[in-house]
Amino acid sequence: MKTTTYALAVAALLASSASTLAADTKVGILMDITGPIASFIPPLQNAANLAFSQVNEQGGLLDGQAVAVYGDTTGSSQGAVDAAGKLINIENVPIIMGALMSGTTIASAEAAAIPAGVVQISPTATSPAMTDIQDNDLLYRIVPSDNFQGEVLAKMVMDEGLSKVAVTFVNNDYGVGIGGTFIEAYKALGGEVVAEVKHEEKKNSYRSELATLSKAGGDALVVIAYAGDSGSKIVKQAIEGGLFTKFVGTDGLRDEALIADIGAEALATSFFSAPTSPADNPNQAKLHELYTAAYNEPADKPFVDQTYDATFLALLAVEKAGSADRTKMAEALRAVASAPGEKVGPGEWAKAKALIAEGKDIDYDGAGGSYDFDENGDVAGFIGKFVVDGAVYKQIAIVE
Repeated sequence: MKTTTYALAVAALLASSASTLAADTKVGILMDITGPIASFIPPLQNAANLAFSQVNEQGGLLDGQAVAVYGDTTGSSQGAVDAAGKLINIENVPIIMGALMSGTTIASAEAAAIPAGVVQISPTATSPAMTDIQDNDLLYRIVPSDNFQGEVLAKMVMDEGLSKVAVTFVNNDYGVGIGGTFIEAYKALGGEVVAEVKHEEKKNSYRSELATLSKAGGDALVVIAYAGDSGSKIVKQAIEGGLFTKFVGTDGLRDEALIADIGAEALATSFFSAPTSPADNPNQAKLHELYTAAYNEPADKPFVDQTYDATFLALLAVEKAGSADRTKMAEALRAVASAPGEKVGPGEWAKAKALIAEGKDIDYDGAGGSYDFDENGDVAGFIGKFVVDGAVYKQIAIVE
């Protein structure tokens, strides 16, 4: 009898555990953890993890807990496809937050997520090529396309009185996209591109490219690349060779690793553009307070706001869908991200969950602003102008 009672108790415990585990919902987080933007990643992981912690502390996801399952793209197209494939086919996630780089986002979407019918929402991918992908309403991003950033940067450069510049951009989806847009917009404003060089990644020396870029002079060198790969090397070698003293960069170069490598003094006259949050946004202040309380460090790092928002939106989409059914995620994501609905902000999971349970609409406004997706899964946004201030970047202007 004792044996039977014990066996029944164990069986009941196992059944209870299995039920609890079965109620948990996995959500994919696809990041370029290693590779050219590795220095960006730790605060972004913190931001994503903060969203999951808040969900689990405020009622959980659906009938259980939210489980973050990470995949590392290694910063390469094949790595992105492999990592996304594992999230989709092994972990069976219903939605993916990520990837971060344009190239890894496009590769994972086209080869893995879209064929499997899985929604993917990137917090940082900016390539214009994403807009034209036939994605069956599965690919989203919460930063503006580089078509916008390129145009804004061109005006910033002209407003600085830089009427002649040399331009180099990395030969990938990110570099080609924003490079082409910038050059076209800059010329339309009356600027002269004295030299244009498309460069390859992962080279030890860019002195040959710099020789070509510097021959015709120019008021500055515009560098469109990731600091962790070609960007920092190009700037450093240009300074070492006495070829350029003023640099203009985009979000890929706005990396504190660049300051650590080059030094603030050498970058004193340079400036950078990057997607940013609207001025005086109370939801940004709220997130930064929550982030600092959780990690005892400031939240003013590139794309922390957007990574948190994209993660929170992905989790809201699952809750709104009422299950982990992949076919319901796109409609649910659009529903929670835009009007009509009661406003919900960072950290307000319990409020959102209760409203959804009552059958009411919600409209998430995040630290990075509001996200009203168009038919292509794109959003409008804001571009900031940044300068080096000691060991960090300081925002000095915002363009909407």
